[in-house]
Amino acid sequence: MAGRRKGRILAFQALFAWEANKMSLSELLEFNWLEEDRMDKFGEDGIAFPRLIIAGTIEHLKEIDALINDNLTNWDFDRLNRVDLAILRMSVYSLLFQRDLHPSIVIDEAIDISKEFGSDDSFRFINAVLDSIRKKIPENQVK
Repeated sequence: MAGRRKGRILAFQALFAWEANKMSLSELLEFNWLEEDRMDKFGEDGIAFPRLIIAGTIEHLKEIDALINDNLTNWDFDRLNRVDLAILRMSVYSLLFQRDLHPSIVIDEAIDISKEFGSDDSFRFINAVLDSIRKKIPENQVK
């Protein structure tokens, strides 16, 4: 598994834990909630990428959640399950603020993570929401 994929999975897990437990950002970024042997596999350099996604997502949460909500079709934001919400949040952050990543890569990674951690239909739902958001991002903002 590629390093960035592992980083995205770690970011997803952190955002899921944050939503479930309402940890502070500093607690979350210390990764004390992560099993020690898993943390050792990442090392300090390996957690820089997920830290960026986690901190950025939480910093821009209101904007991200509003964008997700605006792109839900026949669905209520408050009814989103936590797995899908965590994947959507980190992916929208990446679409908006990580301009070195092509939107298709962000969406493909979100789909793959949702297939691994979400329900049977999560990947379709996540693809539809992220594609809708991607289409609304100004051309000059998309790499």
